Amino acid sequence: MTFNFSWKLELGSWDDVMPDCSGTSWSWGWASAGSSILAEFGTLHLEFVHLTELSNNPVFKEKVMSIRKLLNKIEKPHGLYPNFLSPVSGNWVQHHVSIGGLGDSFYEYLIKSYLMSDKTDEEAKKMYYSALEAIEANLVQKSPGGLTYMAEWRGGILDHKMGHLACFSGGMIGIGADDGAPEKRQHYLDLAAEITHTCHESYTRTTTRLGPEAFRFDSGAEATATRLSDRYYILRPEVIESYMYMWRLTHDPKYRDWGWEAVEALEQHCRVESGFSGIRDVYTMTASHDNMQQSFFLSETLKYLYLLFSDDDLLSLEDWVFNTEAHPLPIIRKSCLQDEVTEEKTVSE
Repeated sequence: MTFNFSWKLELGSWDDVMPDCSGTSWSWGWASAGSSILAEFGTLHLEFVHLTELSNNPVFKEKVMSIRKLLNKIEKPHGLYPNFLSPVSGNWVQHHVSIGGLGDSFYEYLIKSYLMSDKTDEEAKKMYYSALEAIEANLVQKSPGGLTYMAEWRGGILDHKMGHLACFSGGMIGIGADDGAPEKRQHYLDLAAEITHTCHESYTRTTTRLGPEAFRFDSGAEATATRLSDRYYILRPEVIESYMYMWRLTHDPKYRDWGWEAVEALEQHCRVESGFSGIRDVYTMTASHDNMQQSFFLSETLKYLYLLFSDDDLLSLEDWVFNTEAHPLPIIRKSCLQDEVTEEKTVSE
């Protein structure tokens, strides 16, 4: 995740909780009409809350809570969060909704904020399950071949495409399954498994057994990249991330089997003299490396593989939450907070 904007430190108005659009701030050319991106301004909560815990300075938590409260309040089409929002008007720009790129980690940070708070952040919990309900109602689809996938939504019209980036959602839905409504807990775990299976299928249906950047479910295609521009693999971690979470949650050995398939494919097709490289076409055995080892390959892909084959008590999910770049942050225990309050009271007396 790349953050390309600056932040004001005063609170009180919309301008105070959105990126500062003056001075040196800028937006990517593909960000519609200079918009702010959901997966950027919505992916700060874990780190800023942790900063408040470390520094005992509430301003960091206040900033991200202000962003979240505004997002919770504004109208959402069919309960969905579009990817682009105007920092000037505070309104959505276009109604493009994706669980993959541009939107992904916003949803991830809702459930992880709840978990990192030791399950005390009720606002995050409510927003997450409301969003998941809207996602299921509008985006989750079943292919003729029985594969469950997350489509994209463009102003009410479904685009039957699922990006590799969206494959993190199997793990996300899995880690949130236990805290949903009791009657839906098994349903959420099943949904997580189905999405993870679909993402695995996007790997097995290629020649290299590595997944494409995006795959489609239309014109007879299922879990296959039908466009040349989607056939590349840049060492992305999201599928392996979901394998790791689903292994930790179910201990079904197939997730380790699938992870080992990925290890073998990486060694065969991506290993180069100086490290690992992305490849331009996952559907051909003729190697065409892009000559780049992305930073997330080390911070995420290899880390999730290592955790997949490690004991559960190594960075246990009971004690740690991983941010969107797989950096572990400690769960803030209620008992620790109570001890701090008691200690401060004793010192003051």
